[in-house]
Parts: sequence; C-alpha cells; structure tokens
Amino acid sequence: MNAFHPYSLNINVRGLGLSATLAINERCKALRREGRDIYNFGLGQSPFPVPAPVVEELKRNAHQKDYLPPHGLPALREAVAEFHRRLAHCDADPQHVLVGPGSKELMFLLQLVFYGEILVTTPCWVSYLPQAMIIGRRVSRLHTRFADDWKITPAQLLDAIERVRDDSRPRILVLNYPDNPTGVSYTAAELRALAEVARRYRVVVLSDEIYGHLHHRGEHRSIAECYPEGTIISSGLSKWCGAGGWRLGTFVFPPDLRWLLDAMAAAASETFTSVCAPVQYAAVEAFRCGPQIETYLAHARRILRLLAGRAAATLRAAGIRVTEPDGAFYLYLDFTALKDSLAARGVTDSAALCERLLEGAGAALLPGAAFVRSRGELAARLAYVDFDGAAAMEASASTPIADRLPDGFADEYCERVVRGCERIAQWASAEA
Repeated sequence: MNAFHPYSLNINVRGLGLSATLAINERCKALRREGRDIYNFGLGQSPFPVPAPVVEELKRNAHQKDYLPPHGLPALREAVAEFHRRLAHCDADPQHVLVGPGSKELMFLLQLVFYGEILVTTPCWVSYLPQAMIIGRRVSRLHTRFADDWKITPAQLLDAIERVRDDSRPRILVLNYPDNPTGVSYTAAELRALAEVARRYRVVVLSDEIYGHLHHRGEHRSIAECYPEGTIISSGLSKWCGAGGWRLGTFVFPPDLRWLLDAMAAAASETFTSVCAPVQYAAVEAFRCGPQIETYLAHARRILRLLAGRAAATLRAAGIRVTEPDGAFYLYLDFTALKDSLAARGVTDSAALCERLLEGAGAALLPGAAFVRSRGELAARLAYVDFDGAAAMEASASTPIADRLPDGFADEYCERVVRGCERIAQWASAEA
C-alpha cells in the first residue's frame, strides 16, 4: 500500500498531465520506434538549425561557469533592448530587460507575482491556461472566430472587461502574434484599437512576440508601439533562432512596470537563479542580429511562406477551412464543413478527430481542445515543421532572396509536409 496519499498533491495540479505538445512528440517517437511512418505535425519546434555565428559563440564560451545576475548578463540585456528597439520600434532600456530559462518560465513567474485576472484569447498556446490553474489565478477566455481570422476584436476585449463591475481589478491580457496555433497576426490598425481599450482600463498587455521575426513577410508590428507604458514584450531564442532546447527567454518591461520586473527577479533568484552562462553569452550574438542572421531569417521566412501556401491549398481542396497564416509555422484546421461525414465515421470531437487522423493518415496533430476550445469543435493544429530545415535553407541560398523559390522546391525539400497534408486531405475526403 502506498504510504503517501495522492491527496497531498496541490489541488491545482491534480489531473494535469504532460503539456500536450510534449506529449504528442513523445508519442510520435514511440510510434516511429515501432516502425510506423508518422508525420509529426504536433510539436511546434523550428525545423531550422541554430545560425552558425550563434553556435560558434556558444563554443567560444563553453568555459563560462560563473553564476550570472538574476536579471541576466548585462551585455545580453543591452543586445535584447537594441533588438526590440529595432523590431518593436519602442524605447527599450537594458535595465528593464529580464532573462529567464525560456519565455515559458518567465510567463509562469509573471502570473505568480501578479495578483490579478488573466485574459487569454482562444484558441491559444497550450500552456497559458494550465500555468494560471497551477498558480490559482482567475482566467477569462476570449473566444475568437474563424470569421475574424481567429483574432480578438476591441469589442470583445471591452465586453470581457465590462462584464465585471469592478473596473479597478488588475488584469493581464496575453496577446500572442504571429499566433500559436493559427499563424495569424495583427495589423498596426488592429493593434492601435486594442491598445485604446487596454489603456482605458489600465490592462497590462503581455505581448508574446516569440514568432515576431518569423512573420512571413518581415512585417511584424508590436503593440508596444502604441501602448508603450503598459506592454511587456516576450521573446526568446526558441522559434526565430531555432534554439528551443537552449531554454532562453526574455521579457522587456516599460518603466511604469519596473515593480513587476523587480518582483519577478526576486522570485527568479530563489528558483532558477540565472540562465546557463554559455547560452547567455551566445545569445548576445543572436540578438545583435547581424547580416548572417538577417540572411538566415530571410530564407526561413521565404520557405515557411511557400510551404504555408502549399499546405493550406491542399487542405482547402478537401473542404477543410484554413486561415492563411501571416507568420510562424502553424495552420489551424477547421473541419466544421465535414461535420456530418465525420460523424458517420464516429468522429464527433477534436480528440477523436486527431486520434483517427493519426490512425488513418499517420499524421500527428493536436486537437483544438488542447488550445482551450470546446471539445466538440472539430479543429486541430498542424505544425508544418516535419522537414530537414538545414537542407531546405541550403537549397534556398542558391536562389536570390528577392526571387521566388523555384517550382518543385516544396516537393523536394519539404516533402514530408507536402505528403502529410495530402494524406490528411485524402482521409478527410474519404467516404464513411
């Protein structure tokens, strides 16, 4: 008999399993070990290698062994501030930068020290809600629609705030764009309209811009441009720099929110202490974003833009609704139009949909329910990353960046994504 009672678990943690993205990745590995050909569209990991100058800088600093300040290496904080001054057109100050072991950990610490309500738009990244649940924060879900390209509107934000009579309640709006799981982003006009509402009610905006440098046309805009006093910008190395396993994230705070930074730094000093020293030194090179890295990003964007268009067209031809992504490497698939035919095959919710896709098409996707949507909504996220990013980038380099990639590029260098989407389309079109 187990001497330790399971009810000694914190009630906020009971029932939680592995993060859905990590769980599907482990399942894909297990199925492949069994000899099955699985298209891994589950984990949103960049297919591209870490840029060579950043790898070389890591090698040069492998000897660095000292604990670094909880706020981060000073040279890195300067590089991050300059990075966002250029990308977000905001007055970022190195003294207002916090470095952590992944933006995921920084988001957790923010919710830990901020005693207020969290507003999340859905579908949303799989960890926002579980983190709030673990800490015990109140969460309001702002559900978006396909008709609005899965983007929150100012009217929806206003309604979520005014629904509660206490207008003084502290709130954080988590705004992710280009978005995971939809790939959509916001225009400058849309950001200005949202900023007006946030400013009126003094809502803190956590602007999760981890995919900002992967806007397919290099046209990312930050809400910090129009709401500088209330926006925290979140970024890191995992997506645009292809270094997810390095675990380095950054927050940039405005001066008015220095108290939040200090509280998070205090919590950091009592938990992770500081981020791995060699990785911080290498990250300086990454955030300086020199010519080699800019070229790297230009090729990555061009490949992802081509692949997104090809995949979306294939899926739409099978009756699946897909919003054309603006950035990142995700498609959010809506099977609503196929509801009747899927029901005849025993598929009535997003979990069953993804199970059947894995069984019948060999394609691993995540259900819409994992992104805080209704279980009965027939939706799934596809991460179009199952290809050799190094080979694709090398091939792209032979075509001038101002030109289109040649016909057949996706078939040759991103073949698994192309074939996997064709398998999904064939499965969706099959008779009951």
